[in-house]
Amino acid sequence: MKMISWNVNGLRAVMGKNFMEAFAALDADIFCLQETKLQEGQIEMDLPGYHQYWNYAEKKGYSGTAVFTRREPLSVRLGIGQDAFDHEGRVITLEFPDFFFLTVYTPNSQDGLLRLPYRMEWEDAFLAYIRKLDSEKPVIFCGDLNVAHQEIDLKNPKSNVRNAGFTQEERDKMTALLGNGFVDTFRYFYPEARDQYSWWSYRFHAREKNAGWRIDYFIVSERLKDRLESAGIHQEIFGSDHCPVELNLRPE
Repeated sequence: MKMISWNVNGLRAVMGKNFMEAFAALDADIFCLQETKLQEGQIEMDLPGYHQYWNYAEKKGYSGTAVFTRREPLSVRLGIGQDAFDHEGRVITLEFPDFFFLTVYTPNSQDGLLRLPYRMEWEDAFLAYIRKLDSEKPVIFCGDLNVAHQEIDLKNPKSNVRNAGFTQEERDKMTALLGNGFVDTFRYFYPEARDQYSWWSYRFHAREKNAGWRIDYFIVSERLKDRLESAGIHQEIFGSDHCPVELNLRPE
């Protein structure tokens, strides 16, 4: 089973570039989007063979997630069931017979770390949510988690120590999450790989120089490790400031 996650930073914008070509070429069984920046009815996606699920932010042109899946889920949930976190369209949960699958767009702590306290509350709430799911059946979640976990996950760690996405607080939350029985699938396959990034600033020719960050992930319950086949980052695909990331899972 092939799974793809892509923060498109505005779906309508990337539709005018190469989205449909990339979608067809990647040929995923489950294809997830973050930062769709849409309201209901603002786009029609013709995706034969796929079930479509959307979670829109109440604020126009902001956040938002989507999942397109060939396999029809048993159930679908929007949000994590907490009012403080469920107005920005950040999570979709699909239940399948053998696992829960989530796409997630983690809140950015913003310039000056203005939203870091909210982000810390979100981290605790999201971990509690996935732990509850994991108590029922294994979990796979993917998306823009807005954190570079280790120094090898960004080009310039020393100059970014107190910047959003690389604060010790955010990194510690990721460490805690993984310590609760979850696996960063890219690092499972490539524990020492460097220069493998999924996001680049639009400034300073960052992508041209590959001065990026790895902030897009596929994370799974540890008991799914035996089903992990491969993971990858599609740095060759443009259209957004992020590129797609991939996970392949063996059948049960």
